[in-house]
Amino acid sequence: MQFDHDLQSIQEMRDALQKAKEAQQKYMAFSQEQVDAIVKRVAEAAFAKSLELAKFAVEETRMGIVEHKRMKNDVGSMAVYQSIKNEKTVGIIKEDHANKVVEVAAPFGVIAGIIPTTNPTSTAIFKALISLKTRNGIVFSPHPRAVKCTIAALKICLEAAKEAGAPDGIIGWISKPTMAATTELMKHRDIDLILATGGKDLVRAAYSSGKPAYGVGPGNVPVYVEKSADIAKAMKMIVESKSFDHGTICATEQAMVVDRNVQQLAIRELKKNGAYLLDDQEKVNLEKVISPLPGKLNPNIVGQSALKIAEMAGISVPSDTRILVAEETRVGKDVPFSIEKLSPILALYTADSYYQAKEICLSLLNLGGRGHSLSLHTNDDKVAREFALEMPVSRLMVNTLSSIGAVGATTGLVPSLTLGCGSFGGNITSDNVSAKHLINIKRMAYGTKEVIIPKPGNQPSQTKSESAENVSEIVEQVLKQVNLAGNVDPNLISEMVNQVLKKYQMN
Repeated sequence: MQFDHDLQSIQEMRDALQKAKEAQQKYMAFSQEQVDAIVKRVAEAAFAKSLELAKFAVEETRMGIVEHKRMKNDVGSMAVYQSIKNEKTVGIIKEDHANKVVEVAAPFGVIAGIIPTTNPTSTAIFKALISLKTRNGIVFSPHPRAVKCTIAALKICLEAAKEAGAPDGIIGWISKPTMAATTELMKHRDIDLILATGGKDLVRAAYSSGKPAYGVGPGNVPVYVEKSADIAKAMKMIVESKSFDHGTICATEQAMVVDRNVQQLAIRELKKNGAYLLDDQEKVNLEKVISPLPGKLNPNIVGQSALKIAEMAGISVPSDTRILVAEETRVGKDVPFSIEKLSPILALYTADSYYQAKEICLSLLNLGGRGHSLSLHTNDDKVAREFALEMPVSRLMVNTLSSIGAVGATTGLVPSLTLGCGSFGGNITSDNVSAKHLINIKRMAYGTKEVIIPKPGNQPSQTKSESAENVSEIVEQVLKQVNLAGNVDPNLISEMVNQVLKKYQMN
């Protein structure tokens, strides 16, 4: 019964969480050297099984390409390790001797790791590594369609961690995931942070849990091909990026905006690289497959090959077709080619001017990709900088493959499988999430500045006798200074002083 399955899933989650909490309490006492040794061992173990896990992921999810998933596993393991290996995450991590401020790292505690079906093994490895690096425990909720391959990756990580001295249970998981168990995991009192990578409903649930959460938004990524670009090189990159793992990375180009004076050249180069340009009827047929209901993506096309998707739409294409392209002029939820497609399907917009190109890109982002990413091909640095200043995105890739450039494979960005969208996309960070996001930083500050605390302004008024004594003292001092006691009337001076004091008291 489904009810029994939910109960089993919830109980398994609670057991894994209790074990992770106990393990994390022990892990708190580990030194930086011990932590680094564990992280290194886990990264190497996962990297060694990269191809095996890639095959497992494709076999189970029936999405993507083995060789490409292997590349993602490599990024999630060794590239991530290289980027975090020298970070200080234990004890005192920084001292500002000039200002006498000391920074101390403290882990969050136990993390809930939510894993998507599109990048299951690479995301699991990545989240395990950054959690271990920061002395956090982590309990994973795999996607129901990627349970086996996700757990296989996690078992490799846990066994390697234990061999290096980590406490058992520091990495846990739900082997029979349900929405009920995942929801309770995120809300559980022993969870201190949520790392949510998945659909918008799941990310919204993470933000609604009452816990600190790193979530990601959708990636309806435009790519602008500006007239100064190396068109042949740009089209080759776009086709390679769009077909990479059949479009399952959220930073993959979803729509191309090209200047009109290079449009025909761009189309010729697209075709040379395995793109198939749909005619009007073929476009209509494919629209029904992409989005049977307005604004809703057909999950059956996610991560599928261009050949299979064409077959689903009853379209005959050459056997070497890598992506399907259709010209488009409109943007909206009722325009299937303008939404995020997570598959090798690309919309083609033609801009009559630079300003129109920016408007189209902004419309596509506003439809569903604000805060995520934008790709640009140009040899005009001024254009690139203007886009960087004006576009509401957290990362902008220039003259490279957007899909793997955003995760740090072809750029200097921090290697990550969780890409923040900032406030543009309703996220708390615009960073590529990494180890630094999983620690609290405590600060100890010594006093360095002397201050004089002013007395309150509303002081009790002086008594009459005190005022008279003060007047006498002032008169005596004045007489001494003027040294004209014989020629000055003391009573006159007293009256003058009293008048001044009255005005002062009134003010």
